[in-house]
Amino acid sequence: MTHPRFSLARDARLFDMPDTGDVAVFGAVAGVDLSDLPQDRLVIVSPLRTDHEACERAGLRVALDRPEAPVLSIVILPRAKALARGLIATAIAATDGPVVVDGQKTDGVDSILKDCRKRGELGEVIAKAHGKLFVLRGDAADFADWALPDTPRDVGEGFVTVPGIFSADGIDPASRLLADNLPARLGKTVADLGAGWGYLARRALERDEIAELHLVEDDHTALDCARRNVTDPRARFHWADATRWRPDQPLDAVIMNPPFHTGRTAEPALGQAFIANAAACLAPHGRLWLVANRHLPYEATIARHFAHCEEIAGDNRFKLLAAHRPTRHKR
Repeated sequence: MTHPRFSLARDARLFDMPDTGDVAVFGAVAGVDLSDLPQDRLVIVSPLRTDHEACERAGLRVALDRPEAPVLSIVILPRAKALARGLIATAIAATDGPVVVDGQKTDGVDSILKDCRKRGELGEVIAKAHGKLFVLRGDAADFADWALPDTPRDVGEGFVTVPGIFSADGIDPASRLLADNLPARLGKTVADLGAGWGYLARRALERDEIAELHLVEDDHTALDCARRNVTDPRARFHWADATRWRPDQPLDAVIMNPPFHTGRTAEPALGQAFIANAAACLAPHGRLWLVANRHLPYEATIARHFAHCEEIAGDNRFKLLAAHRPTRHKR
């Protein structure tokens, strides 16, 4: 891992690394060093397209669904508690051996550890580098109530979500602000970069003028929800890295509420990469409509890629920026 917890646990013989059989890693692996694990037997289970591309480049196996009977599983805890519990339940049910759970304190590992103590057999806990690692041996029945739901839940206004995706508990206020302030005319071809579960795209499709709207999303789970939420035949769904995806033809508009976290780390450069790619996706007359947390330093990036930018709405938390005349057209 990027911290010494896994090596310490292995050296302390908290678990044995079998000589044969798959070793599964559940959860997003951006920024995680997996070099201590047997590369030829490793299976990464992640919904993120960026994880899939990175693993494929590294020659690692990667999957959307759990592998058959791994001999050891490692769960990298996400911040969303329901998803963290769900990944543990999935790993326990799938694995013919121990499950290693690793997480940062900022991701709620202490709470998960406390809950796991009540359900399964735990050994020594490795506490290091602002996080904890422990080995869990339990029965699937003990964690059945942690399993992820089979169907999405209704969060109002006809939208459904599932645990672990962005804004799973309801409509994100920044996305609502952008949707409420979009102009009556966006053009015929539009893309929502980082479309999530489809709120912004469905609101944009209230405009009859739009002929085609591309929903571009890294998280396969969120994109599945978007397919349920956006049933308009003009919608096009792309499981892709929104910082690299390109349309077949230049677009009239890009709308977005870009993320600013890479894995566990806040990274404004991610949103800046969204802006650069938006400019590359647009036609010379195209426009960008973006909402962001007020503190994020996006104006300088927009100025490098667009001739004009202005704040058209906002409050003390968010700013809504409109930019036009992209200055770079690398296709």
